[in-house]
Amino acid sequence: MIEQRAPALFRHALLMGFVVIVLFPFVWIVTASFKTQITLLMGQVWFTPTWFNFDAVISGKTSDFLTNFKNSMIVASASTTIVLVVATLAAFSLYRLVWAPWVLRGVLAWSVIFHMIPPITLAGAWYTMFRGLGLDNTYAGLILAHTTINLPMGLWMMGVFIRDVPRELVEAARIDNANTPKLLWYIVVPLVRPGLAATGILCFIFSWNEFPVALTLSQRQTATVPLGIGKYAQENTIAFTEMAAASTLSILPAFVLLLIAQRFIVSGLTSGAIK
Repeated sequence: MIEQRAPALFRHALLMGFVVIVLFPFVWIVTASFKTQITLLMGQVWFTPTWFNFDAVISGKTSDFLTNFKNSMIVASASTTIVLVVATLAAFSLYRLVWAPWVLRGVLAWSVIFHMIPPITLAGAWYTMFRGLGLDNTYAGLILAHTTINLPMGLWMMGVFIRDVPRELVEAARIDNANTPKLLWYIVVPLVRPGLAATGILCFIFSWNEFPVALTLSQRQTATVPLGIGKYAQENTIAFTEMAAASTLSILPAFVLLLIAQRFIVSGLTSGAIK
């Protein structure tokens, strides 16, 4: 009996080890946000929690974190919405309209190649182009850049779900004289809702966490959360505890979205494997 349980116990212990490795950085950051700078640098395990770091981040005279938070919400929400709309329309066009096979393969191949290009290599060109158009240091410039970065991933993910929509339903809707907007809204979108949730969450998180492009295209007025966190690391000093408090607050939007859309995300990410 013990020999039969040994493999299962080993797997559970291995999984628990991975859980500890994954969660330890988050626990350390959250714990550090309630410490003073001296307590953290001394490495004290037992300490008296303090809200000083959160007060300094939220209401400090030199802190722009609330502005950074608002900027990230605007940029991430807008870019995610655009990606979902464009990716869904593009995937429907590629998989359900009449295209030559080489068009589908070419678009998907190019999207993969573009997704493999580090965004920082494009930031300089985007800065020059947006400056000429008057879009530097604007929400529009950041939204367009983040949309471009996340669109290839959105196209691939939505393509999987659009491809699994039964052709019979599409053809039946066409026979009933449903035009393309009605077909998308009443037939396709309800069926691919898990895919929209999974794709939207990933695009939002990637946009929320994006740093190098935002660093190039924004200034103080439009700086996002990653830039706000980075400002706590100065040349002569690093405010570790305030940085930890800002990092803890930055986790909240993605965490809330994951709780709300968890059911859709799980079914969306696994439906391709099941089918």
